[in-house]
Amino acid sequence: MRKTKKLSQEKLARLADVANNTIIKIESGKNDNPTLDTLNKIAKAFGISIDDLVK
Repeated sequence: MRKTKKLSQEKLARLADVANNTIIKIESGKNDNPTLDTLNKIAKAFGISIDDLVK
């Protein structure tokens, strides 16, 4: 979704108010269990629900 919206990992991290390293770890699979708070922030940055984010 990030690439479709043409966002860098750094830009998404800023929009979601999470660490850039958090985005990198989620995308690379090193963090396969992010917190609900983190998922909520990322979903809000995309303007979607958490349900839509994790589909």
